[in-house]
Amino acid sequence: PPDRAVLEVGPLPRSRSVRRLWLFFLLALIGLAGLLADGFTLGPFLQPALPPPVSPHTLPHTDLNPYGVNIFLDKEVEDWKKRRTMEMIAAAGIGWVRQQFSWAEIEPRPGDFWDSRYNKSSWEKFDRIVELAEEYGLQVIARVDRPPAWARPAGSNPQAPPSDPRTYADFIGEFVRHYRGRIHYIQVWNEPNLHTEWRQGAPVDARAYVTLLRMAYESAKRADPDVQILCAPLAVNNVDDPNRLFLSELTYLEEMYQAGVAPYCDIMSANAYGFNDPPGSPPDPNRFNFRRVELLRLIMEKYGDQDKPIWFNEYGWNAAPPDIPAEKLIWGRVSEEEQARWTVEGIRYAREHWPWAGVMTIWYFRQVGDIPPDSAEYYFRMVNVDFTPTPLYEAVRRATTSLGTAFPGRYEETAAPLRRQGNWNPLHNPSCSARSCLAGDTPGSRLVLTFLGTDLTLRLRRGPDGGRLLVTVDGVSGQGTSLPRNSFGLAYLDLYSPAEEWVEIPLLQGLGEQFPPQEHRLELVIAEEKSPASEGHLCVLDGFSVGIRRSYLLFGALASLSLGLSGIAGIEFLRELRRPPAPRLRPVPVNPWTYRCPAPSSQEQAEPPGQEPPSSPSEPS
Repeated sequence: PPDRAVLEVGPLPRSRSVRRLWLFFLLALIGLAGLLADGFTLGPFLQPALPPPVSPHTLPHTDLNPYGVNIFLDKEVEDWKKRRTMEMIAAAGIGWVRQQFSWAEIEPRPGDFWDSRYNKSSWEKFDRIVELAEEYGLQVIARVDRPPAWARPAGSNPQAPPSDPRTYADFIGEFVRHYRGRIHYIQVWNEPNLHTEWRQGAPVDARAYVTLLRMAYESAKRADPDVQILCAPLAVNNVDDPNRLFLSELTYLEEMYQAGVAPYCDIMSANAYGFNDPPGSPPDPNRFNFRRVELLRLIMEKYGDQDKPIWFNEYGWNAAPPDIPAEKLIWGRVSEEEQARWTVEGIRYAREHWPWAGVMTIWYFRQVGDIPPDSAEYYFRMVNVDFTPTPLYEAVRRATTSLGTAFPGRYEETAAPLRRQGNWNPLHNPSCSARSCLAGDTPGSRLVLTFLGTDLTLRLRRGPDGGRLLVTVDGVSGQGTSLPRNSFGLAYLDLYSPAEEWVEIPLLQGLGEQFPPQEHRLELVIAEEKSPASEGHLCVLDGFSVGIRRSYLLFGALASLSLGLSGIAGIEFLRELRRPPAPRLRPVPVNPWTYRCPAPSSQEQAEPPGQEPPSSPSEPS
């Protein structure tokens, strides 16, 4: 009819947005193809991002595996249980064991180190513990106390100090000589701020303890200048008894510094139980919690001893069940899930916030059956008496998995990813970073490092007695290096020099072609042969650095960007093609006065008047 709009459907034009998407898509594909042609694969690139670079440690004895455990293998009779204990400790990624060495058992009579009951050396039982620790790559912290009856006052308690501190100092010297090169860390006494760990029934005496410590320290250093002495950890307590039968660890530490303790220990010790609080709870002199140790640190700084690290000799939370009465809950109570989670979180907190924190020795790994289940102390264990693991063991095992690999950053020679095999000894040297380094002179002794990166630099000593280190990378001698080779075709680093010098050696540069950089394994072995001019086989390491080439990061980022843009462009392009075409409508001018209807068809003319034509099958009726 004349009043109805008349529209004409025009041709569908090529969309400018489709043309733009085509161009965008092609450019992204070209960029991606160029990057892939350079040898990059995107599968590895989609792995999680690397952690931030590791910052260098400035205090000695802090860049190391922080996980340690207390063990009681001197009470264990069956050797298979000793071995199983060490095996499970190593499998959990733990690096340290703290073991008590009883002076009374080792020297039952003055100058006599023989066990007449079993007709064997009194060292033998403890030697076996050290031997197993070495076999499983664990370092020993030796707690040395429990004087024999002949050395302490008659009728005194077994933990009483000796009548003459020189007898203890002499024993410490003998102990250091016996285990030289095998035990490097010795704790002198334990919790002397309690009368039960000193002279039972008599006042505790910080000045007397410092005298004992000083004499032991001097004797140990005469036997081995590089042995490290830990002072006794103090029992956590917030009350000073009027009769001085026990003192707060804060009061006692203050008195130790007033008595001149600073020069006579290399490492400060502390106990860090969490009690009922999570790791992040702030310190308070009137409350027991993990961060209470920060109050001890303030005292150290007050007396100018801020360059000394703190190790935690007893650490953890107690998971006593609800049926243990409140009066037995000396260490508070948390659930097993909280015990597991907070133990790991506490160590993470210390590593992130306390640059002075070192080894954190969990109390305890496993007891031998002498602690009954109705005692709260039973519920510190990581492993039950039958060796079934607790949630705490599993949490620690999971947490230590990342400690075995060195990511980009600067590391000390004590760092967890660097594993030692054979005879390696820590040396105190002011010329070294963090005032310490690692030395070995026994052919066959080995260092193994797993790292993730493209570059590796070693800081080494060269000198008149320098030896040679055989170098293997990913199982291939000298791979990725330009080192000289010996008559057997083995690549080596020669550490001989007429004069002593410390050098940074860029051992590996641009190792590998994939992104991200893959894990690599470096082995350094002290060689039998040495430079003809050298006086020995000495090899000294003062840390290492791991790096990543920036070009890899750039190419990886561009590859990822190109892939993302290609995907976006492709999706949008497909959407555009699948979208139904929009008709282009344009009005056609019509003069209603001149509009003429088309002539009727012959069929329409044949229909009787008043009837509509039938509907076509292809049209709606």
